[in-house]
Amino acid sequence: MTDLSYRPNVAAIIFNPQGKIFIALRHDLAKEGIWSFPQGGIDINENPREAIKRELAEEIGTNQIEILEEYPEWLSYDFPPDVLLNPLKRKYKGQTQKWFAVRFVGKDANINLDNDVEKEFDAWKWIDITELQNIKTGYKHDIYLKISEYFKKYAQI
Repeated sequence: MTDLSYRPNVAAIIFNPQGKIFIALRHDLAKEGIWSFPQGGIDINENPREAIKRELAEEIGTNQIEILEEYPEWLSYDFPPDVLLNPLKRKYKGQTQKWFAVRFVGKDANINLDNDVEKEFDAWKWIDITELQNIKTGYKHDIYLKISEYFKKYAQI
């Protein structure tokens, strides 16, 4: 697996006007109770800012967001062995992500988890950023804590 590359990816930590963050129960890992931030691959000839808007529209049914800030570096992680069993993931050893802090400017009713062709999430909620450390997020937990620490200023309303 060492000759495989990282898949270019975008991800967002979404803040509502009250400073809470969006977290969603992953459809494929719902039985394990794994929660996630929206994320997805970058298409050919697509820049990360375009990609995050498209991914949010696909995964949560809305791109009613304003980009607040971009994390200054790309963050990479390796897939654990069980994820590499998925034929779609076997092409890559992991993902390299461009993270964004975004403000949700729509209404909660605009969020539609049934919008995506490939259902990503079963449920969602707004949480205080301090609650994230206690949410089950699987192998992405360390990156989530790093990102939430960096972007926590947007939780201060």
